[in-house]
Amino acid sequence: MAASHFIGVDVGTGSARAGVFTTDGQMLASAVQVITMFRPKADFVEQSSHDIWRAVCHCVKTAIAEANIDAASVKGIGFDATCSLVATDADGNPVTVSPDGNDDQNVIVWMDHRAKEQAARINEGEYYDVLKYVGYKISPEMETPKLLWLKENLPQTWQRAEKFFDLPDFLTYRATGDETRSLCSTVCKWTYLAHEQHAGGTGRWDTSYFQEIGLEDLAEENFRRIGQTVQPMGAPIGSGVNATAAAELGVPVGTAVGVSIIDAHAGGIGMIGAALEGVSPSSSDLERRLALIGGTSSCHMAVSAEARFIQGIWGPYYSAMIPGMWLTEGGQSATGALIDFVIQNHGASAELQQQAESSGKSVYEVLNDRLDTLAEGKSVPASLTHELHVCPYFHGNRSPWADPSLRGMVSGYALSATLDDLALLYLATIQAIAYGTRHIISEMNIAGYRIDTIFACGGGTKNRVFLREHADITGCRVVLPKEPESVLLGSAMLGAVASGEKQDLLDAMATMSAAETILSPTRGATETYHQAKYDVFHRLHDDQLAYRKQMQNAPQ
Repeated sequence: MAASHFIGVDVGTGSARAGVFTTDGQMLASAVQVITMFRPKADFVEQSSHDIWRAVCHCVKTAIAEANIDAASVKGIGFDATCSLVATDADGNPVTVSPDGNDDQNVIVWMDHRAKEQAARINEGEYYDVLKYVGYKISPEMETPKLLWLKENLPQTWQRAEKFFDLPDFLTYRATGDETRSLCSTVCKWTYLAHEQHAGGTGRWDTSYFQEIGLEDLAEENFRRIGQTVQPMGAPIGSGVNATAAAELGVPVGTAVGVSIIDAHAGGIGMIGAALEGVSPSSSDLERRLALIGGTSSCHMAVSAEARFIQGIWGPYYSAMIPGMWLTEGGQSATGALIDFVIQNHGASAELQQQAESSGKSVYEVLNDRLDTLAEGKSVPASLTHELHVCPYFHGNRSPWADPSLRGMVSGYALSATLDDLALLYLATIQAIAYGTRHIISEMNIAGYRIDTIFACGGGTKNRVFLREHADITGCRVVLPKEPESVLLGSAMLGAVASGEKQDLLDAMATMSAAETILSPTRGATETYHQAKYDVFHRLHDDQLAYRKQMQNAPQ
């Protein structure tokens, strides 16, 4: 019998990717294509669904060709993407979300913060039946504040748009013509209540919430524009890939398509269920694990058998990642983006780039090597930042402060901008990000988790300093999966489940993922040093609030 293959498609913030996988989770080939970003105003970040779909099709065709497989062996496709908002007309054509009025700019990217005012207004209300499932505070990165912004600021778009999708669900719609929405995206970003089961259904929309915040017309339409059919991840959609999409993607008509998932959550299912030391995890074991998915931003996901309500941390979301379990989701709004920002805006950036090019190394490798040299003779290499402290909230804080208005701070600058100065600032920034992860884990553990193991994937997992600091600062062992592209693997699992070749998502997780490297934290003096720095990390936040209070009555 010919081997079966599955395709995972991942649309991140800056690019689309596709990977071809075997039934045991081995990736045979992958492809990547950059996607266009538009920034018409401060806090506005937009994309084009046409551009994204073109990139997806290019990646799928290229990955199949690189894998050197017969396209007929592709039995299923899974899609993941960022939780961005897509607006289309009745036929799926783009409808502008931009003040520029360009219909091609029809995607509000997850990191777009135009709806801060709308989110603040929602949070002032008494809508706790919904808000208690998003950490008691809606984020401007979620979809209902963005929908409210569109209604209030682009009324023509509000009238013209017949469909609003989370980007992962738009991709399955584009592939199949079926409007089924995912429990993952609707529960995590749209306030859908999956835990409230009803006859023949998987949850419900809270009509009163939409009525009270000003989106009553969506409720009056029985939610047809945002989804009337919501299904669990990996469930087969419609009749699979339709004829138009089959020609564009280069796969057979009818290829199974699984209900989609958010990109970070794909990384979660792609690794958190892996066996450690030959033992598959029980539900109790899973409550000791955190999935850390790094990239432009970072997500921190944990699951539990019972609902855990944590102030400032998203969730609990029922069945939004692992079926039958509650998902708790922390996050940092800028991690990879913050590290790159710090590097690119430093006085030694050009010198760093030149050294990287001449040595054939990445800028991160050059900086890591400089840190090794600077730390020679030190018992605690991390103590290079003894006088340098970073507050990492350059794009606000997602968890656990849930305050998008917070800003970044650096304490300890000197009148110097050498390459060594940049290396130290780079290290202090990575440490600040890791302190943020420690803060999130601490709040989760206070609420009943027992997290002592981090499963990590994404850009930061290729960086040894990033990994070392996260292990040492959190006190958790850090596990790297055998398949480093865990997000693509998680999406491929959805295709495997939809095709019927895997019994369910738990079966796919158990048979397609595996752990490889385990990093243990350094104890002793290193642990003591990071405790002192962690106290400073909290003090930076408190000081920022004190500065605001001091300035609140000053003239502007």
